[in-house]
Amino acid sequence: MEFNVKTLEGKDAGKVSLSDAIFGLEPREDILARVIRWQLAKKQQGTHKAKGRAEIWRTGGKMYKQKGTGRARHHSARAPQFRGGGKAHGPVVRSHEHDLPKKVRALGLRLALSAKLKSDDVIIIDNLVATEAKTKALASTFATLGLTNALFIGGAELDGNFKLAAANIPNIDVLPIQGINVYDIVRRGKLVLSKAAVEALEERFK
Repeated sequence: MEFNVKTLEGKDAGKVSLSDAIFGLEPREDILARVIRWQLAKKQQGTHKAKGRAEIWRTGGKMYKQKGTGRARHHSARAPQFRGGGKAHGPVVRSHEHDLPKKVRALGLRLALSAKLKSDDVIIIDNLVATEAKTKALASTFATLGLTNALFIGGAELDGNFKLAAANIPNIDVLPIQGINVYDIVRRGKLVLSKAAVEALEERFK
């Protein structure tokens, strides 16, 4: 399919051909949900930790004699039912990662791109280049394009001025094509691709 290309100033810059195998799929929420869950699980630190009874620095001696007190039979004060005791079945340091087939991950990315195009939330810019690293100037450029919440995907190498200028603008993310992912595409309103990014995607899913 043919798609209009614009400049950062909002002027026409020709057309580009988009592959139906990448941008023309029927969106599937179940696949997108699986890929996002896999991404976030991989990102989760898993450094939560509570001390068990074996890790508590407290005497392990018997609290009082077994019989004759009329009270319950207790041993160590490190048991979970006592204040200052260990946590029963508490969280431990672990990885939250789980496997997801490569084909499902690739399909998820294509479905995310297709969903954005279907909802008219894709903009293709000829080149993501800023003449100077000025946040104010770039923010006004984005305002003319109506971009307040967007993900920018550039080529393999990002323009330094553009990256620096966009860094302080709220709700704007800039990634090279190697960093494109389903979660960032879905969480932002608009998806802005450079022509180099489109070519790289066509090559990747050839």
